[in-house]
Amino acid sequence: MKPNKYLLILLATVVAYGLFEYYRPKPINWTPTYQNDDQIPFGTQALFELLPGAMRQLEIKTVRLPIYNFLTETKPAGPSNYIFVCHNFAADGNDLKQLFGYVKQGNSVLISAYELPDSLGKALGFKASVQSPTKADSSLQQNFVNPALRRAGGYVFPRDNGRNYLRIDTARKASEKRKNITILGRNARKEPVFIRVRYGKGQFLVHNLPLAFTNYHVLDAKTLDYAFKVLAYLPAQPTYWDEYQKQGRFDEDEQSILRYVWSQPALTWAYYLIVFGAVFYVIFAGKRTQRIIPVVEVPQNTSLNFVKDVGRLYFQQRNHDNLARQKIQYFLADIRERYGLSTNSLDHEFTETLSRKSGMPASETAELVRLLRNARKSNFLSEYDLLTLNKAIEQF
Repeated sequence: MKPNKYLLILLATVVAYGLFEYYRPKPINWTPTYQNDDQIPFGTQALFELLPGAMRQLEIKTVRLPIYNFLTETKPAGPSNYIFVCHNFAADGNDLKQLFGYVKQGNSVLISAYELPDSLGKALGFKASVQSPTKADSSLQQNFVNPALRRAGGYVFPRDNGRNYLRIDTARKASEKRKNITILGRNARKEPVFIRVRYGKGQFLVHNLPLAFTNYHVLDAKTLDYAFKVLAYLPAQPTYWDEYQKQGRFDEDEQSILRYVWSQPALTWAYYLIVFGAVFYVIFAGKRTQRIIPVVEVPQNTSLNFVKDVGRLYFQQRNHDNLARQKIQYFLADIRERYGLSTNSLDHEFTETLSRKSGMPASETAELVRLLRNARKSNFLSEYDLLTLNKAIEQF
């Protein structure tokens, strides 16, 4: 079977693109994923691997469940910490209800995110202010309030816009909440960027610069101690690190093939290339290779031509007697089929009935029957007899 050239072209294109993506120099991926298994600049693998030492624990447990499911199904035993590092801290009412109960019992929660739900801010007495990119100031310094933690010259985090901060609620109704809030860090504009909120027996540590926890800054000599100074406000006790906010429920060994494909940009583009290539193949190549539908002609009745050919053969061989008797035989068979008459006796009654049913004049019908009757009785029919008989039958 000859290979289809369009399929070969598609296959060659996919292979060439895959090889190109594999061998070309990989550009630095500056996407902020905050994932604890990412080695890219804005992943958090470095911090996660150093965290057990900082928290004086054998290991840090990764959570791949929603807050509500984890706190209701797992129910951590004894005091513990719960850390969230992400761009957008997403939690609904059920999640926050369980989180408040968890902290109220004497546990600690650290949330480092740019975007925080309003319901969390209202309950704790602050609002996360996310500034427009037009007000970006990546050179704005950050520093701690505690003199023991402050650094001369402060900390600067390139690629962070430096303008987001936590606005403390100053309304009268929020006076009680303000008593529980301690500002732990500010930017150069004196705006809070890191606060502690006492809640029940525990505490919320709210921080709005998650980029400080990424590989790029944890491994940079100018900012490497910042993340650990933030973590110093957590007690040294069992700690849970949330990855559900960034990676969802499933680990790598639980992911489907397509889920892995979507996680790899090169494989994602190769998948799109295959899909679009297959669509174009169906649209264009499918029409060209479609089998031609044959034109079926209406069947023709060649019986008359056959009879003429056979008659011409007999006539050319001068077998007039045989041809005449064949013609009489077929003619009488047609009379029997068409008019339902018996042709055993070609008498007067047969003649009258045939004339009446066929609509032919009685004289012509009588002459025809006479010729048939004489031909039957004759021992030999000549060419003249054949022509006379054929003319009478054709006329009938």
